[in-house]
Amino acid sequence: MEIFQYEFMHRAFLAGIIIGLICPVVGLFVALRRMSMISDALSHVCLAGVAAGLFSGSNPIITASAFAIAGALTIEKLREKFKTYSEISIAITLSTGVALGAILLDLGKGYNANFMSYLFGSIVAINTTDVIIIAISGLLILGLIFLLKKELFFISFDEEGASLAGLPVKAITIAFTVLTALTIAVAIRVVGILLVSSLIVLPVAASMRIAKSFRGALLISVIMAEVAVIIGLFASFYINLAPGGAIVMTSVILLLGTLALCQRQYNPVKVTEKIAQREDSSI
Repeated sequence: MEIFQYEFMHRAFLAGIIIGLICPVVGLFVALRRMSMISDALSHVCLAGVAAGLFSGSNPIITASAFAIAGALTIEKLREKFKTYSEISIAITLSTGVALGAILLDLGKGYNANFMSYLFGSIVAINTTDVIIIAISGLLILGLIFLLKKELFFISFDEEGASLAGLPVKAITIAFTVLTALTIAVAIRVVGILLVSSLIVLPVAASMRIAKSFRGALLISVIMAEVAVIIGLFASFYINLAPGGAIVMTSVILLLGTLALCQRQYNPVKVTEKIAQREDSSI
């Protein structure tokens, strides 16, 4: 096929497949903890990180990762300050990220053209260094997620019970938020800053409509994310679309198809209760 005659497409598919794996894995725990908006806030913090990387001449993915991790830690710290209204921490971090990104972009006006490739994703601009960073980060994220899978599952459904059981809830929560930040930072090269949170949320939303167990939701969300990435990259190459937009629109279509075909009323409380009952024996 013509698409595979180009080396940049090999890099794009390799990076895309890795991202299509880690985003729904992290996204499922994000959704179960009812913290989907945190991915949107951290993606906007990455905006400032990319701008800082372009301005300083550093690798934008590395600077975006550093900024995203700092944003994740800030969110957790602010959640302690606003315990009753913890969602304020997300709004504060998002606003700060956008404002800082705007300032850095204004200071480095000559880099605005390169910045657009990070805003909406670019398959042509993905280089070997990007693929290496994405691959190493992906292995780290997946390894830690599966290492902490039982603890994260317990905390997602009963944080107070997990604390009483002796789990270091605060440390695990901070670690997971940092992993979420790292996932978003490495995914922006393919999906783009404005759309990366959608790849974390949409496949998971579709899978929770169908799945009857945690493992089922995890498997279905990964499959849907990978299908969206592959179709999106094909559309980006042959129809000359922004890869991020093509990938996310494919995810939207898959979600709408799931909603149309699955007639049962979606009730997140009942779904999570069923998942908890099925997985309780493995904790």
